[in-house]
Amino acid sequence: MEFTKSLIKGKLIKRYKRFFVDIKLNKETVTAHCPNTGSMMGLLDKGNEVYLLKNDDPKRKLKYGLEIIKVQKNLVGVNTHMANKIVNHALKNNLIKELQNNDKINSEVFFNKETRFDFLVEKKKQKIYVEVKNVTLFRDKKTAEFPDAITDRGSKHLLTLIDAIKKGYKTYLIFLVQIENMENFKIAKDIDEKYFKNYIAAKKAGVNFLAYRCKISPKRIFVEKKLKIINE
Repeated sequence: MEFTKSLIKGKLIKRYKRFFVDIKLNKETVTAHCPNTGSMMGLLDKGNEVYLLKNDDPKRKLKYGLEIIKVQKNLVGVNTHMANKIVNHALKNNLIKELQNNDKINSEVFFNKETRFDFLVEKKKQKIYVEVKNVTLFRDKKTAEFPDAITDRGSKHLLTLIDAIKKGYKTYLIFLVQIENMENFKIAKDIDEKYFKNYIAAKKAGVNFLAYRCKISPKRIFVEKKLKIINE
């Protein structure tokens, strides 16, 4: 998945009101859109190197969008809206081993009146719902974690994936790790114990969990490597 244009390097000053970040670009300070409503735990230290995408749409007030933050020598993709695009690219290019050679890939498909999943994949007449979670949290050098804050919506998705299994669908949840150099993934039980319990219940019910790391650069982001999930 390639960016539409080269990203611009800057330095983080601060994030505020969830959707805004002040960035130092050369000698000027600009306010950019922050396309991530999560806590962004561990990513927001002043002075962190960041990469912005310039937007030429005259209707938009903010001319820049935050895409990548460099933390502990690792590039981290923070734009949650990119996650589905990255996974869609991976599905179409057979980069996810468990979901290769699909007959059809549909995006944003309603399962019921309240919930839609990120993808409905059809493979040899088997219908497979796929949900994607963007991962940006790491608290040691090699292990990515999710979530970075309590997520009732995330728990709801787990329970709905269980319901989909009962209705005859196969289900996957992909933890898309937009962090360089990670080797493992785990659920952050200390941050959201309820989510962890629902994860265990979903695993027992037959939901398939995958964690894949991305290759990240200021030019492109794509699925690179499967990670070991170390929760039990």
